[in-house]
Amino acid sequence: MADSTSQSRSRDLDKLLLRPGNLVGSTFEPGTQLREDIKEIVRVLVIGAGGLGCELLKDLAFSGFRNLEVIDMDRIEVTNLNRQFLFRLGDVGKPKAEVAAKRVMERVSGVDIKPHFCRIEDKPISFYNDFSIIVLGLDSVEARSYINSVACSFLEYDSDDNPREETIKPMVDGGTEGFKGHARIIMPGVTPCFECTIWLFPPQVKFPLCTLAETPRTAAHCIEYAHLIKWDEVHSGKTFDPDYPEHMQWVYSEAVKRAELFGIPGVTYSLTQGVVKNIIPAIASTNAIISAVCSLETLKIVSGCSKTLTNYLTYNGVEGLHTKVTEFVRDKDCIVCGPGVLIELEVSITLKKFIDLLEDHPKLLLTRVSVTYRGDNLYMQAPPVLEELTRSNLDLPLFELMSKTPTDIVHVTGAAGKGDKKQSCSRKLRVVFKGVGVTDMDMAGGA
Repeated sequence: MADSTSQSRSRDLDKLLLRPGNLVGSTFEPGTQLREDIKEIVRVLVIGAGGLGCELLKDLAFSGFRNLEVIDMDRIEVTNLNRQFLFRLGDVGKPKAEVAAKRVMERVSGVDIKPHFCRIEDKPISFYNDFSIIVLGLDSVEARSYINSVACSFLEYDSDDNPREETIKPMVDGGTEGFKGHARIIMPGVTPCFECTIWLFPPQVKFPLCTLAETPRTAAHCIEYAHLIKWDEVHSGKTFDPDYPEHMQWVYSEAVKRAELFGIPGVTYSLTQGVVKNIIPAIASTNAIISAVCSLETLKIVSGCSKTLTNYLTYNGVEGLHTKVTEFVRDKDCIVCGPGVLIELEVSITLKKFIDLLEDHPKLLLTRVSVTYRGDNLYMQAPPVLEELTRSNLDLPLFELMSKTPTDIVHVTGAAGKGDKKQSCSRKLRVVFKGVGVTDMDMAGGA
């Protein structure tokens, strides 16, 4: 019976993997060995275990992938149950990643899914390099931007500024907003990365502060008053973090008080989350459609069984059905997926001074910087034990810490941006020491 079920599940997959075709990739070699390699060798990381993430885990498991991991920092809420089909009423309060992994493994024999209940920033950069491909099911521009910068940090270029194929970390990104959705593939250095097309995401709706403070008319006005005005009044100097339930609960409670004062109905905890985090309600059918596209693209990238999407698909089910594929062009000067931001330094500059320079660099604006070189931690902001171990390097010349190499790549992580608009990121820097064996590097991407 088990063999019969296995053959039934692989029937449609075999039509893609066991037969040659006219649309296959240049490295495609059909056969049972390819199918087994996907099961045994390929490791897939799914980021997000919400509405889209649940669908992705199910679809990838049914597509022959056996080594999956999922990371999500949220716990299950009652409002999730209408569309996040892997969860039940008794699961409320439990970590999404753990429950989603358990449910899929119960239904799909042979699949192994390892859950991670934490923030994506809590994992070391090296964690993400262990996977063959990363699939995104996120609802946050900031989270996408962070993962994009991490994947692009693994990319290396040759002397002609062409990406080295073995260092490309493929990503498949899906997103949904009501009856609309998108799916895209990101091959760092080849296709546009997230930063290259950041303009695709519309700016968040802003409310005039005078309306929030004096004449609120909607539940959203009350929520934003508590979020933008009341929080600073009560918690002077303390940064609001929408990912901490205690902070979100405080905003909700204050918004309810504000709404009652002005006789405005409709303030709920789920609406508070939606307004503060700019979340648009999800539709189960949209999640299913976008997940199907992302899972198929994942299979195509890994196996070469067909040409991949080129490179951005949009779906609109508001009135009828409309899909469109657009080929966006990569920004060759992108500071994230490009060869790296050029930094020219004196050989005497210390690591501490180098870190200070990054804060004022117009392309970087980095704070709380950690520095790594060829896999070695030169300085780490956290955890405290690593900070203490690497603190002594701050007073040493960077040139010596880089083994007196005239020019090389240095990776830094930190918070980028100005004021309250900072977000975690990873950046690649092309460090050149002045007057020390300078090569014929292309300086076009210089600061």
